[in-house]
Amino acid sequence: MLSVCATPIGNLEDVTLRVLRELAEADIVLCEDTRHTRGLLDRHGIEASLVSYHEHNEAARAAELVPRLLAGERMALVTDAGLPGISDPGGRLVAAALAAGVAVTVLPGPSAVGTALVASGLVGDRYQFLGFLPRTAKGLAAVWAELAAWPHAAVAFESPQRLPATLRSLAEALPGRPAAVCRELTKRFEEIVRGTPEHLAARFAEPPKGEIVLVIGPAPVAAPAAAAAVEGAAVAAVVRLVEAGTPRKLAAEVVAGLTGSPRRRLYDASL
Repeated sequence: MLSVCATPIGNLEDVTLRVLRELAEADIVLCEDTRHTRGLLDRHGIEASLVSYHEHNEAARAAELVPRLLAGERMALVTDAGLPGISDPGGRLVAAALAAGVAVTVLPGPSAVGTALVASGLVGDRYQFLGFLPRTAKGLAAVWAELAAWPHAAVAFESPQRLPATLRSLAEALPGRPAAVCRELTKRFEEIVRGTPEHLAARFAEPPKGEIVLVIGPAPVAAPAAAAAVEGAAVAAVVRLVEAGTPRKLAAEVVAGLTGSPRRRLYDASL
């Protein structure tokens, strides 16, 4: 069996009893950094055999470990923080194990994404996870363009060194958008700074210390009066087309395609 175990994102007490039991009972524990994982195990009095498993040896390790899993070994997979496979090594081994018919179970736990979303105050019923943001200005511009009309929150990971440039880029592309920089989540110096991209860019003009999660609020919703004005103009356009000889159904379809207003509503309102 392969057990995918979520580990603390900061505070070492944020680990489930189930994960601790699995780490203690596994034949080997696969970890991103053996020194980091040893600290977690020592904190909870667990002795285990550790094997390194990280982005640089993931392909070779997966080929080596699957036969051992098939032979009956019980393995626990962890990363330095959070759940393996989510912007961290682990996905390749999980896919290989499943393809070989190995039983895979996931032990949930701490999440930087969920923690940041709730702490930001910007989360609703939906959100988009962006993973690590692009390193280039062109890549960032493409992400901001995608979020320009996104009506929900978005969350991303960013390095502290790149954060100032990222915030300046965000302020230029999406000024006034609500956002939050979540730093060192669950740790002693945890900090949540909320505000517009302009405010955040000024606040983090220099690279901060620690792990960073960036939350970007939803695109503003058109005010009811503005929305009503747009739909009123769309209905008037249908009426004018009908007066000019265009069939009402066709006129409603054309205007609906141009404005995004519901075709049936435009048809009925123009009668």
